[in-house]
Amino acid sequence: MEILKQPPTVKLPEQWFTGDAWADVLYRGEEPSRTRANMVRFAPGARTAWHSHGLGQTLYIVEGVALIQSRGGEIIQAHPGDVVWTPPGEEHWHGAAPDQFMIHLALWETDDVDWLEHVTDAEYAGPRVSTRSRP
Repeated sequence: MEILKQPPTVKLPEQWFTGDAWADVLYRGEEPSRTRANMVRFAPGARTAWHSHGLGQTLYIVEGVALIQSRGGEIIQAHPGDVVWTPPGEEHWHGAAPDQFMIHLALWETDDVDWLEHVTDAEYAGPRVSTRSRP
């Protein structure tokens, strides 16, 4: 067993994020592990650019309201305790609602991430469906 030293919180780069977001690297597996785990904090209205993960990504919403959209899909409002899976290669974005901070735990494997264009304000402001209203 080993207690891992945690690196300092990092502000996430403008080329991949709109608005202010910070990450704490909780775990970055070394070979043969491919596991990655980050706790990410988004200021109100902050969001990722469109992107995809080679082996998919899982988000666990910790606090606030998350907005998550797959390319061509509806914007989902996810709440604390919700778990959202994005399959390998699926283009998507995620971020905070415009009126509150949001924290999620992001889990994925490898650093195979394809970063694309920023989410426009019009895309971000699109109609939303809440996980609270789904069966």
